[in-house]
Amino acid sequence: MKLVIAQPYLTLMGGLEKVLLKVAQHYDAAIYTCEYKKGSTYPEFKDLDIRVMGRGSAFKLLPYGRVSQGLEYGLTFWNLKIKDDYDVLNPHQAPGHWASNNNDRVLWYCHTPLRDFWDLYEFRMKLKKPHQRPVHYVGVKVGRAMDRIAVGKIGTIIANSENTRSRLIKYFGRRDAKVLGGGIDYKLYSNNGDGKYFYYPSRISPNKRQLYAIDAFGMFKKRKKGYKLVIVGPLSTDRLFLDYYDKVVKRAKEVGDVIVTPNVTEDKLRSQYSMATAVLYPPINEDYGLVPLEAMAAGKVPIVANEGGPTVTVLDKITGFHIGSEREMAERMLYVADHPSVAKAMGRRGAARVRKHYSWERFFDVFDRELQKVKKAH
Repeated sequence: MKLVIAQPYLTLMGGLEKVLLKVAQHYDAAIYTCEYKKGSTYPEFKDLDIRVMGRGSAFKLLPYGRVSQGLEYGLTFWNLKIKDDYDVLNPHQAPGHWASNNNDRVLWYCHTPLRDFWDLYEFRMKLKKPHQRPVHYVGVKVGRAMDRIAVGKIGTIIANSENTRSRLIKYFGRRDAKVLGGGIDYKLYSNNGDGKYFYYPSRISPNKRQLYAIDAFGMFKKRKKGYKLVIVGPLSTDRLFLDYYDKVVKRAKEVGDVIVTPNVTEDKLRSQYSMATAVLYPPINEDYGLVPLEAMAAGKVPIVANEGGPTVTVLDKITGFHIGSEREMAERMLYVADHPSVAKAMGRRGAARVRKHYSWERFFDVFDRELQKVKKAH
C-alpha cells in the first residue's frame, strides 16, 4: 500500500499527531505538510518521509498567526497536485482534505471538520477583537464554500468518533461516513500509585477549558487539602493560544497548588499519568479524545465533560464519570480522593475496556480493509 498523508502542520505533540504518526509508521507513508518543527512534535517523525511545501512570497508578507496559517494551509492543499505514484491519499487534519480538489483516490480520516468554520464559529468570534470580526466573518463565508466543494469530491470518509460523524452529517450531509476510533499503545501505561494530584494533559487552548479544571480544583481544595492540580500540554506560538496560556497561569496562581507546564515529553506524560489520583478532561464537545483512553490504560479514573466523544469511550460510573459543571467535577474529584478502593476497581475496568476496544491491532484491521476498497475502486 503506497499511502500519502496530507497534514497541514507537524508542530505539536497532541492526540491527533499520535494517531497520524502511528498510521504513517505502519504504512511507511510520505507526509505532505506546510509546516514541520522537529523540536516541538514527536521526534519519531524525523525518520519518516516529510515533504514540506514552501511558503509562497505572499504568505511571507503576512504576520504569523491564524489568518496567515489558514490562508497558507487552505490554498496550498487546494492547489496541490501530487505527481508521485500512490495508491491512496489520506488527509487527516482539516484543511488537508482540500487536496481532494486536484487528486483522486482519497480516504479522509476525519479528526473533525474545521471547527472554526462550523461548530466553534460563534465561540471563536467572541474571542476576536471588534476590528477582527468582519475579516473573520468574510473568511469563514469563503472557507465554508471551499470546504463543501472539497468534501463533496471525497469518495470515502472515516470519522474518528460518532460525534465527528454527526458534524459531517450536519454540515455536509455525509451520512456515508464510517466511524473508527484511533488506538493507543496501552501496554506503555501503568498505575504506580496515588501521587495526590489531579492531572489534565491536553493542548492548551480555550476550547480545551483548562480554566474550567482550575475552577473545579479550587472548589475541591476548599473541602480537601494536600492535593495539587497538574496541567500539561502542547502550546502553539499563535497569539490566541499564548494569550490564553497567560490567563491559565494567572488563574493557577490565584487558586494555588496548580502547576502548569507546556510541552512535556511523552515519557514524562506517561509517568505523570501513572501517579495521578484521577484525570480531568472538560473540553468543549471534544471530537474523540485520546486522553480518557490513556487515563484508563493507566488504570486511572477519567472525569470528563458530559459531551462529545468521551461520553462514548468512558462509561459513566463504571470506568469514569461524566460531569456537567465545575461544581460536579469537584464533587467527583472529592469522591475519588475519599474512595481509593472504588477508584482502583474503576481503573481496572477502564484498562480492560481499552485493551478490548481501542488497540492498534483492531484499528489497522479495519483501516486496511477500507484503504484496499479505495485502491481497488480506481
